[in-house]
Amino acid sequence: MTPVSTEPERLSDRVLGGWLGRIAGNMLGKPVEQGDLWTRERIDRYLRQAAALPLTDYLPEPVAAPGDRFELRPEWRQCVRGRIHGSCRDDDVDYAVLGLDLLERHGFGFSTEQVGELWLLRLPYRQTFTAERAAYRNLANGLKPPLTATYDNPYQEWIGALIRADIYGWTCPGAPRRAAALARRDAVLSHTGNGVYGAMWAAALIAAAFTAPTVRHAVDQALAVIPASSRLARTVRRVVSLHDTRLTWEETLHTVDGETAGLGWIHTVPNAAVLTAGLLYGDGDFTRTLALTVRGGLDTDSNGATAGSVAGVRTGAAGIPDQWKEPLEDTVRSAVFGFDRVRISELARRTVRLARDEEDGARPPGWLPLPG
Repeated sequence: MTPVSTEPERLSDRVLGGWLGRIAGNMLGKPVEQGDLWTRERIDRYLRQAAALPLTDYLPEPVAAPGDRFELRPEWRQCVRGRIHGSCRDDDVDYAVLGLDLLERHGFGFSTEQVGELWLLRLPYRQTFTAERAAYRNLANGLKPPLTATYDNPYQEWIGALIRADIYGWTCPGAPRRAAALARRDAVLSHTGNGVYGAMWAAALIAAAFTAPTVRHAVDQALAVIPASSRLARTVRRVVSLHDTRLTWEETLHTVDGETAGLGWIHTVPNAAVLTAGLLYGDGDFTRTLALTVRGGLDTDSNGATAGSVAGVRTGAAGIPDQWKEPLEDTVRSAVFGFDRVRISELARRTVRLARDEEDGARPPGWLPLPG
């Protein structure tokens, strides 16, 4: 397969596909983002009631019916089909924007301390959650990494670092180990253990998606960057093995549910299982991948965003169906200072420039070599 880095137009299309996929997947999952309430069964019941199965578009508006009240998140009016005019603001997109700003400011040799400094400068405290809020508070109180991740932070293995990883995959196309190394340096500000491994895995998965011949190959390459004995790696391998035995998507997730019970709906490990199943059973189809991932439940907007990023890189922007792209109106809402209402195409253009700088050996001030 020809390396994507030698095909400038193809690289641009695939990076834009990653941005569009991330935003569309986030928007799809946002109305039902409460995994303890919105189980897979409840999501599908909602879709059946609205005659929206199979799911091929953004979620439909609620349909009034006796016997079941569907409590969507308050933002649902900006996220359901027919009402979308640009993206909703969400941390799953804010961190991709912030990561772009980080690499433009500090280059690929950024430090974990510089990640924290940029949070304090650009990101409002009340737009952070769980591990990121704990780390932000620790930064404001004068703590330095790695204490920012460990002091008074019960969320160290939750999904927050994973959702920050896309920019490192987009800027290291075909180089999953480099992407994982960058993601790790970011993740240790707020996470430990499987929380960090989740970020490394996601960054590697997205980087591999540019050049791997299939989604399965990309998943295998991403597994190679994290400890094989980690619970995250064992769970992802379990989903892969169940898929290989030709179990149905529902049977696979039901099996893994029992094996990850008790971790909670925002923990990295069960969400990685839902994401892996969505990618494998989606089998390269953009719409099916997003639909299965969000129907899988748990942290629906985060999982949908990462699945959309991988699927968007695989298909490129040109291959994403119009019903996902057109309502976004090439516009992002963001809490990151200086980026609200920026064009998605502009974010992609700047991301491609970083990827080419890295490939061509351009070394911004403060650049340090990465291993691997």
